[in-house]
Amino acid sequence: MQAVGQLYIISAPSGAGKTSLVAALLQRVAQLEVSVSHTTRAQRPGEQDGVNYHFVTPEVFADLDAKGEFLEQAEVFGNRYGTSRQAVESRLQAGQDVILEIDWQGARQVRECWPTAIGIFILPPSREALQARLSGRGQDSETVIAGRMQQAVSEMSHHAEYDYLVINDRFELALVQMEAIVTAQRLVHPRQAVVQAELLGALLR
Repeated sequence: MQAVGQLYIISAPSGAGKTSLVAALLQRVAQLEVSVSHTTRAQRPGEQDGVNYHFVTPEVFADLDAKGEFLEQAEVFGNRYGTSRQAVESRLQAGQDVILEIDWQGARQVRECWPTAIGIFILPPSREALQARLSGRGQDSETVIAGRMQQAVSEMSHHAEYDYLVINDRFELALVQMEAIVTAQRLVHPRQAVVQAELLGALLR
């Protein structure tokens, strides 16, 4: 019998290092993948369609949303983001652990239909560090950065809605902590009872 995979919700304010941590986590943990979201925002240099996001027009996004294709969807900085329901459910049923990189709005929607999802919130070590990270990107104007800082404070106020809190001060430590969360979830009894069914049967016969 195949164990159903675990769904993870990972959220963080812009600049907290979520994308880098998740990318590193995928390199260290097998049977773990990130769900590729749909978005209406413009494709940035170096991004690949179908890898970073499924880049679609607002019209296509609205059509998919109307058909109930999204597990969750939200508007952030004037752009829409959504997670394919079918893609996530099929991967979980195949035993794959899946990460959703979404904000608190999307997280609330997911919990309504997938209450067993595990939430991880990533925080920066200080507001000063967050400001420096946002400014260091060199992609946005001061006005945009100020807006992102304001949005970050709003985002961080929802940290208590998550199961785990990881402070990304030292990258390697934060990565180890995230790996520990995934490992622990794979060892919970209901999942192990399925994965180790043959061994348990042999031990108890």
